Amino acid sequence: MERRTGGREDAGRDAGSEGDARTDARPTGRVHDPATSPVPDPNPASDPDPDPAPSPGLDPGPDPDARWLALLLHAAFFLLLSGSLTRFLMRHPGEARTPWIIALSITLAVLYLLGPVLGSRPTPRRVAWLGVLVAVWTVLVVLAPSFAWCAVPLFYTGLRILPPRAALALVALLTVFVVAAQLRLATEFDPNLVLAPPAVAAVATAVFVHMQRQAVRQRELAARQGELIDDLLRTRRELAATERREGTLAERQRLSMEIHDTLAQGLSSQQMLLQAADRTWDADPDAARRHVRTATGIAERNLAEARRFVHDLAPADLAEGGGLEAALHALAARESAQAQGGLTVRCHVEGTPHAPLPDRVQSALLRIAQGALANVREHADATAAGLTLTHLGDRVVLDIGDNGRGFTPEPGAPRATGAVRGHGLPAMRARVRQLGGTLTIESAPGEGTVLSAEVPLTTLEDPT
Repeated sequence: MERRTGGREDAGRDAGSEGDARTDARPTGRVHDPATSPVPDPNPASDPDPDPAPSPGLDPGPDPDARWLALLLHAAFFLLLSGSLTRFLMRHPGEARTPWIIALSITLAVLYLLGPVLGSRPTPRRVAWLGVLVAVWTVLVVLAPSFAWCAVPLFYTGLRILPPRAALALVALLTVFVVAAQLRLATEFDPNLVLAPPAVAAVATAVFVHMQRQAVRQRELAARQGELIDDLLRTRRELAATERREGTLAERQRLSMEIHDTLAQGLSSQQMLLQAADRTWDADPDAARRHVRTATGIAERNLAEARRFVHDLAPADLAEGGGLEAALHALAARESAQAQGGLTVRCHVEGTPHAPLPDRVQSALLRIAQGALANVREHADATAAGLTLTHLGDRVVLDIGDNGRGFTPEPGAPRATGAVRGHGLPAMRARVRQLGGTLTIESAPGEGTVLSAEVPLTTLEDPT
C-alpha cells in the first residue's frame, strides 16, 4: 500500500484497482502535537494485514481527482469490453466459438470486479489476480482480436501493482498482443496498426510515470512542511516557556522590592526601637514606652501593608484615596512622628498634573520615597529631610533630600559603604527603569544627599 504524508494522494491510480484503495488505504500523518494531531496505532503488529513496501504506483484513495480517474478507467474498461463483445456478436453470429467468447467476457468482467476485494497493495494474491486477468484477456484476444483495446485499462493496473521493470515488461507484452490482433483484423498491411498501439502505450506509461513522480514530490514537500510545522510548534512552546520563566522572575523581583520597601524597612525600624526601649527601660521608663508605642504603630502599618499585599499589592497609603500627593504627605508626617523629634520630614508639591498619574507611576514613586526615607532614618544621621514632587507636564520628578552625613557615590555602583543594605538603591533604580525613567544621586561627605527620580509620562499608558 502507498504511504502518504499529510493526506496527499497520488492522482494516477490504475482503473484496474478500482475503489480498492478507498477500502484499504489508511493515511498516516506526522504526529507532533498530541493535543492537535491524530495518534497512530501504538501496536502496528496487531494489524491483520501489515503494510509491505510502498507500491510503485499511485493510490487514488480519498483524493477526489484520483477517485474520478479510477471511475473513468472503470467505465472505459467496461465500455471497451461490452463494445468488443457486441462487435463480435454482430460480425460472427452463430459461430461455434461464440459461447466461449461470451463466457470468457463474463469471466473477465467478474475478475475485474474482484480487484477491490483483494485490496490495493501488491500482495501475492493481488499479483496472481493480475496474472489470471491478463491470461483471460489474452485468450479472448486470440479468439477475438477486437478485444485487444481492453488492454489500455490493464496498462494502469499493471503499472500500479508490479515493480517498474515488471510493469514495463507487461505493458510491452500487452502492446505486442494488441498489434498482432490489429494486424489480424486488417485486410491489408497498414503502418498505423503497427505504430499506433506502441504510441498509445508509451503515452499512457509516460503519463503514469509523470503522475507518480509528482506524487513523490508532493509527499516529500508535505514531509518537509510537516517538519517545519514541528519546528514552529516546538519554537512556540520554547518561547512560551521562556516567557513564563521571565514573567516568574520579574514577579519575584517585584515582590522582593515591595517587601523590602515596606515590611523589611518596618521590621528594621521596630528592631531599632525595641532595642532602644530595652536599653532605656530601667533608666527612663517613659522614653522606653514611647519607643514601644512607636514600634507598635509601625507594626500596625506593616500589618496594613501585608493585608494590602494579599489584596492587590497596591501601597496602603494609595489605597486610602487622595492620590500620590496625599500619600507623600502622610508618609512625611508618619516618619516625623516616628522619629520623635530626631528627624523632621516635610513634603512639597509643585505644579499640577494635566491628568491623573498612572497607578504604577504613583506606586513606584511612593515606594521610592519610602525606601529613601528608610535609608535616611537608618544611615544618614540627618535632622531634616524633604520630599518634593514636581509635575512638569510630560514628566514627573520626585526629589528626596536630607542634611545628613552624605557619602561619595561610586560610578556604576550606586551604593556607598554602609549607605544601604539589601535591595535599597538597586530596587529604586529597577522601579524607575521599568517606567522608562532615570534615578540620579547627588551627595558628598558632610553635605547630605539628594535622590531624584524622573519618570516620563508620554510613553506610559494608564493600565486602568
